[in-house]
Amino acid sequence: MEPTTLGVHADMSFWALFLQAGLFVKVIMLGLFAASVAVWAVWVAKHRQFTALHKAADTFEDVFWSGAHTLESFSRTLHPQQGSHPLASVVVVGLEEWNSATEEERRDGTALQRARRMMDATARREMEALEAWLPLLATTGATSPFIGLLGTVWGIMTSFQSIGMSKNTSLAVVAPGIAEALFATAIGLFAAIPAVIAYNRLSGSLGRYSARVETFVDEFLTVLERQSTKRGNGKKS
Repeated sequence: MEPTTLGVHADMSFWALFLQAGLFVKVIMLGLFAASVAVWAVWVAKHRQFTALHKAADTFEDVFWSGAHTLESFSRTLHPQQGSHPLASVVVVGLEEWNSATEEERRDGTALQRARRMMDATARREMEALEAWLPLLATTGATSPFIGLLGTVWGIMTSFQSIGMSKNTSLAVVAPGIAEALFATAIGLFAAIPAVIAYNRLSGSLGRYSARVETFVDEFLTVLERQSTKRGNGKKS
């Protein structure tokens, strides 16, 4: 009878291991597989998004610092609807606040302070929007191994129960159940490892972009301050 048993359980492919698993372990495997697909989808989508944002920021800064436009002419070419990326949105808000201020507010620094507050608030909102789906990567990376381990423990318990009922401890009986159980952990790791790598890389890219926006805000406000100082000096003379 032993050769027959070996023949029944000889198929150790991934699909066979999934089919032979219990319902609870199957649910865990399917959930982890779905999480793995979601991780890769988020990684690819966010990578493309951040790449496009950096390219758009390069183009925007090149135009802004090229000297081809004065601040007034540049502000006339921008509208709130044209804030297609965070850097442009921040500048649009700052220019709106600056253009709506009186000459006295510009000279005494009130307009500059309001512009900074509005630009900082806009930058925070834009960064929060860019953080969408990153918590999914962090959660998947942190919990997938434990969920897979739960499936493994459950599968091993089921295997030992089957061994106890059949009173057969041969390798042909034990190996398939253990393999099915360990397959759940393997899927958990398969979901967790890319999730951790993706989260670290995307968080780093987001941090660099956030620092870039903050630096540009400081430089832009310096330009506004320099302009208000020149106007003040011109009126005094």
